[in-house]
Formats: sequence, C-alpha cells, structure tokens
Amino acid sequence: MKFLLSALLCVSFIAVFAQNKTQSSYVDVSYFKGNIALHNNDILHLIQGHPEGYIIGWSKKTYGFKDWEQRYNYPDYGVTYAYQNMKNPDVLGTLASLYAHYNFYFFNRNLMFRIGQGLAYADKTYDKESNFRNVAYGSHLMSSTFAMLNFKKERIFNRFGFMAGVSLIHYSNANVKAPNASTNTVAFNAGVTYNLDAVEPEYQNTLDSTDRKFTELLKYNVAFRFGVNESDVVGMGQFPFYIFSGYVDKRINRKSALQLGTDVFFSKFLEELIYYQSVSVPEENVSGDEDYKRVGVFAGHELFINKMSLLTQLGYYVYYPFDFEGRMYMRIGLKRYFGNKIFGAITLKSHGAKAEAVEFGVGVRL
Repeated sequence: MKFLLSALLCVSFIAVFAQNKTQSSYVDVSYFKGNIALHNNDILHLIQGHPEGYIIGWSKKTYGFKDWEQRYNYPDYGVTYAYQNMKNPDVLGTLASLYAHYNFYFFNRNLMFRIGQGLAYADKTYDKESNFRNVAYGSHLMSSTFAMLNFKKERIFNRFGFMAGVSLIHYSNANVKAPNASTNTVAFNAGVTYNLDAVEPEYQNTLDSTDRKFTELLKYNVAFRFGVNESDVVGMGQFPFYIFSGYVDKRINRKSALQLGTDVFFSKFLEELIYYQSVSVPEENVSGDEDYKRVGVFAGHELFINKMSLLTQLGYYVYYPFDFEGRMYMRIGLKRYFGNKIFGAITLKSHGAKAEAVEFGVGVRL
C-alpha cells in the first residue's frame, strides 16, 4: 500500500507540474514482468521467481525551438517512477526508484529508446544475522540505471496511445557499502500513454548542412573526483577516495568530442585491503608494503546534449603496484556544464561488470 500511495503521489506531482508547462507533455503507465539476469553466480540462490512491477513516467516533448532538439530528432525528457517486486520476499523484497530520463526516437518516431538514471530504495538489505543471503544489496539507498526500448504510438483513441517492448533495470550501490553483487532485471513491458494537451506545436526544421561542420581547437580539461567506497570484504569499512584527472579533448562535431588523458587514484580502501591481505590471506603473497596509489591513461568520448553530456572512457593502469580487479577500467557518467568552462559530473568507475565507485566530480574545460 505504501508503494501504491507513492506512485499516486508521483502521478499527482507529474500532472500538476505538467499543467504549468507551455509545451506538450504526456504520461505513460506500464506493467512489466521478466527475469533477473545471472550476471554473477553469487546471486544464483536469490533468483526464485519472475520479478514484476509497474513504471509511471511523465515526459515533456521538444519541437526544435532549440538547435540541440533538432539534432537529436526532437527527444522528450522527464521523470520515471518504477516499483518492482523481486519475488523473493524474505531476502530481496521490493524496490522503488525514481529517475530523470530522456526519450530518443527512431523509425518515424515509432521506436522510442528511454534511458534514465536515478536512485532506488530497497526495503530488504544484507544483514549478517537476519538477511545474510542478500549479497546483492548492501544498502537501502542505491543508484539505478533504467533503459526501455518500445514501440510507441500516441493518440490511437482520442488522447490515449499504446507502448510495448523490453526494459532493463539495474540496481547497485557501486561498492559504497559491501556486499554489492547487484541485480539486473530484463523484462517485457506494455502500457498506455495519455497526452495532457489537446493540440501540439509544429516541429521546427531550421538547421542546414553548415551545422554539421562545427569543430573546435583542442581543449584542456582538469577534473577532481571524490567519494567513499568499500572493498568486497564485508565489514571492512568505508573509506574516501580522491582522483585527479587531466585530459585534452577535440570536438569533432556539434554532438561529439574525443578525449585522451590520465588519472591519478588515491583509494584509501585499497590501503586497508592491502594490510588485511598481508595479515589474513598469506596465499595472496601480499607483503603489506605495496603502494595503494594507481595511475591510469585513458581514451574517451563525450556526447553533448544541450548543457548535459554523456561521458564514456576506457583506461589502463600504467602504475599498478597492487593487483585489484585487473589493469583495465571503464568510466561512464553524466556531466553538466555551468557556462562554457565549469562542469560537474557523476560517474561510475568499474572493471568490466564489477563496479568500484560512484565518483562525484568538478572540473574546468579551458
């Protein structure tokens, strides 16, 4: 009942918020049911049924009154609320999550791809006495990524439309607190849409071929990232980390820039892990004198969407005195520009499917 009330409050908020907007918007409600993907054998014992739930979204449409809207084929943006029953009531329980999302369209706007990032709340988490089997969720509050690929047709009957397809919902606290095996739900979804406005503006098409020829000189970036995380050893404790990054980027068009740079990592949890392995795991041959610092080089890509951008980077540790999850690392996340030079960022650093940390960052692009 409490989650149903949360959903109703979310719908009420969406309706009130939408009424204050001059551009068109719509609400969608979908039911989903699927499977927990076995991305890690450690969660095999947690899969006991087919998760199901519902998704409620509000999206504001764009019509090309700003140039970036035309470049991305008039996307929508808004908020999504999702509730999921994991079908393991004593261990995994239920989750409620809230996302900021973008909708991108293909094939004459019949195919919609929604991508969202937000926070989730799990009512059941790991406890060494009462819930020691839940190695997936080490904390109540987690980050969550949501993706949906749907066939969508609006205004089939008056303001009502239809959408159906597949969804992916990922839950993880990115090792802020162990354990953190995480879960991925792959599901089929179907639902209805309702347009909140009787009429819509016309789509604008004012860009010409010169818009695609935009380039920039090399830009120099400096970033500082920070946060807290924990090793996979449950109960070892949370420790701060600090990352200093410097890189150059080259804008190749209005949408994209290529990057090349270096990271210097100061991860205090590694210092504690090195000590722990030196005294408790002799077969690892750790002396305890290994340096916990790491240095990596990376190449990356930045996708610009208005004041926001999507960041993806692939790195390799060139200074790697202690072996932890391998030399390759990845980073993906969002940046928000404040003016032309200053930016903030939230990124996820991982080694393959194994997350290491959620990074909060600030920087300058010169």
